[in-house]
Amino acid sequence: MLPMPGQAPPSVTGYALLGLLSLRGEMSGYGLKQLADRTLRFFWVAPAMSHVYSELERLRTAGLVAQTVANRGGRRLRRYSLSERGERVLKAWLSAGQVEFPVLKHEVVLRLFLGHLTGPDRPLQVLDAYRLQLNGRIEELRAIRGRLGTDPHFQYPAMVAEWGIRLYQEELASVEQVGSALVEADP
Repeated sequence: MLPMPGQAPPSVTGYALLGLLSLRGEMSGYGLKQLADRTLRFFWVAPAMSHVYSELERLRTAGLVAQTVANRGGRRLRRYSLSERGERVLKAWLSAGQVEFPVLKHEVVLRLFLGHLTGPDRPLQVLDAYRLQLNGRIEELRAIRGRLGTDPHFQYPAMVAEWGIRLYQEELASVEQVGSALVEADP
């Protein structure tokens, strides 16, 4: 389902913003950016602020979001909400099409792959730093999962938080395994 006759469908980032609006209702572009940073970053690259605003304008032009403008303290505050048409387009996208395999750009793995240029000490340092980051992400996701509670409206975000926790725990186990192999292989 196209947004309006002759218009291209939203980008995946556009669908992500529509989805965030479906969870939270009316929000400013800034609020959407903040929500994307807190939620999407665990499994999707959160868009830049400029991208959020340009995408919201495309979604508004396509009739997928409604915009209200209020004057607050001499400033114009724009707030966006998911339109009925936007909800239909989002549901159609969620229900159709082939799901693409995720693109993986993993700098830690790339640095390990090229470890022959530095020897084992630098890859071990990289793995140690990454281990700390993983533990931090696991704790963040546990806190998010706890805040989501048992509200049925947030059951799917809760499942994603649990998936993320397991994913990062498995990644941590892989880091431990590779780190042990590096130590054992060190001449």
